[in-house]
Amino acid sequence: MDFQPTEDQKALRDGIRSFVEGRVPNERIAELEKSKGFDRSLWSELAEMGIFSLRLPEDEGGVGLGYADTVLVFAELGRRLVPGPLVWSHLAAGLIDGAATGETVVGGIDLCADNPDPILIEHLESLDVLLALRPEGIDRIDPKTLSAKEVAVPFDPLTPLHHVEWLPTGERVGDAAAAARMRLEGAAIVSGQLLGLAEGTLELSNEYAKGREQFGRPIGGFQAVKHMLADMFVKQEAARAGAYNAGATLDAPEVANVQKAVSSGKLVAGEAAIRNARVAIQVHGGMGFTWEVMVHYYLKRAWVLETLFGNGEEHSEKIADILETLG
Repeated sequence: MDFQPTEDQKALRDGIRSFVEGRVPNERIAELEKSKGFDRSLWSELAEMGIFSLRLPEDEGGVGLGYADTVLVFAELGRRLVPGPLVWSHLAAGLIDGAATGETVVGGIDLCADNPDPILIEHLESLDVLLALRPEGIDRIDPKTLSAKEVAVPFDPLTPLHHVEWLPTGERVGDAAAAARMRLEGAAIVSGQLLGLAEGTLELSNEYAKGREQFGRPIGGFQAVKHMLADMFVKQEAARAGAYNAGATLDAPEVANVQKAVSSGKLVAGEAAIRNARVAIQVHGGMGFTWEVMVHYYLKRAWVLETLFGNGEEHSEKIADILETLG
């Protein structure tokens, strides 16, 4: 299987990169934080770019691309810390009216692994529809009917949280197979976002190491810092291989075990995103621990995304179970 992007995929990636770099520069992160990580105009522009309709067939108004293309796109969104329930709204295209066009903002909560305690909903105030993934199916819930309390200090400043005491059953819009499939697809797409985080922290660290001087020379010239940056690059490329493999295998399930590919991609990309963010803080030295430096946003987003659609422990167990049956 060839993991090198085609010319069309490179053009798609470059187009998305140009757009998000222009609309979500580093200087705008503080503004987005004040708006609780959601900008309706930005959301509409993302929809116009086809973010949510990427995999929707052309005869249904979508772009008609595959999972590999989607992973490339979401890597660019992760790289620039684009906030919002991006993956949930993408997954809801074709299931929830208006999700593909951005008119309906769809969020979700995954209840397939363990019953969460407490129940925390991301971006609740911005949602038009909430999807609940349960082992027995997908439920559609009206977020306005929920009794919720805002979490004063969310873990990720760009991912606001609300604590909900209980969730109603809602309207069943998908069966157990649909819920399992959505969770699998979600894990693959999130691996793309995590890859983008690993890339973003390496870029920040590399630029800082070139410009920050100690003892009359850039710190990037010191062997210890070179080793740190090289290790970040290795982690980034491992995440790239895993995320690309997850997307490509979903597109061609006959070539390998899809669950193994997706779990491997999510696990490796999650570890890379967290590791690279931590090393980036070290590269930035004392400044790396301050709120003004961008790195903490990447670390917090990585911790949040690592838990979405199954954390590292769950995916490790799935890989182990698959290998045991093969053995």
